[in-house]
Amino acid sequence: MRTGVPGLASPHPIGEQLPAVYAEDRFVQGFTGALDEVLAPVLYTLDNVAGYLDPGLAPEDFVGWLAHWVALRVDESWSPAQLRQLVTRSVELHRWRGTRRGLAEHVGLLTGGAVEVTDSGGVVASPEPGAPLPDPGPPWVQVRVRVPDPARVDVRRLTATVVEAVPAHVRVTVEVLEG
Repeated sequence: MRTGVPGLASPHPIGEQLPAVYAEDRFVQGFTGALDEVLAPVLYTLDNVAGYLDPGLAPEDFVGWLAHWVALRVDESWSPAQLRQLVTRSVELHRWRGTRRGLAEHVGLLTGGAVEVTDSGGVVASPEPGAPLPDPGPPWVQVRVRVPDPARVDVRRLTATVVEAVPAHVRVTVEVLEG
């Protein structure tokens, strides 16, 4: 949760902007000083809103919020650097969602490994018009990830991420190998 910063000076003190007659009034200066203390974090946030919307610059606790804005479900096992990278690349990942390329890039960002995606393909044809189509079998996708230390990859979570990224009827196989 975002909170105020104790002792943060206001960039635009209200007391200094009042008419000169109030410059010596201790009550007015104290009252406006209290308002300055409350408003200073708001003014600094508004002055730096572009930085809050940039995943590379945003405060660490705010990046998770940005992830929800771009429909990225956050996994607690992700490092802050991974989360920043995923939020930064989220538009591109959504653009390629459901494709080999998109799946490979998404898994690569999550694991840091070399990713190979193979699938059953998506087209069946018959050489004769009106003839029944050959049965290609159930659709499937296989993801192989090569990482230096396979023990550091949670295969269950990675498989859940892959299952979420492909159509519901597609069988998924995930292998994490040393390499």
